[in-house]
Amino acid sequence: MMRRVLIAIIILFSALPALAVNPDEVLKDPVLEQRARGLSAHLRCMVCQNQSIDDSNAELAKDLRVLVRERLTDGDTDEQVLDYVVSRYGEFVLLKPRLSAKTVLLWVAPIALLLIGALTMILFVRSRPPLKTVTPLSDQERARIDELSKG
Repeated sequence: MMRRVLIAIIILFSALPALAVNPDEVLKDPVLEQRARGLSAHLRCMVCQNQSIDDSNAELAKDLRVLVRERLTDGDTDEQVLDYVVSRYGEFVLLKPRLSAKTVLLWVAPIALLLIGALTMILFVRSRPPLKTVTPLSDQERARIDELSKG
């Protein structure tokens, strides 16, 4: 029983993601290192694109981790570090983009287009001319149809 529990614990913890931060990158000051880890978790690896620079083994991610730590040791605030990285690599480097007119437009445009399409469809359906009413056949017309179908 104990062996099964031990195997389950090993399997559980082996699935945790391994961080790509190398020991030579770690800062001696634990407070600065914690800030660096926090910032690194919000920056996208430009090579992997779906990973933070903290999780990536790419050379560019390593360079960005070192850059973040250098800026922090130089006395920059977290916001100044992010601004510096964004100025060099663009807004795409942020895993969670900042709220701006561009991001609002990107989120609102699909909804607006959907509403415009629905409104257009409603107006199109309402503006169609009504269907013509069908008058029933007269007795003469029925008799003629019966005569032609028998005949």
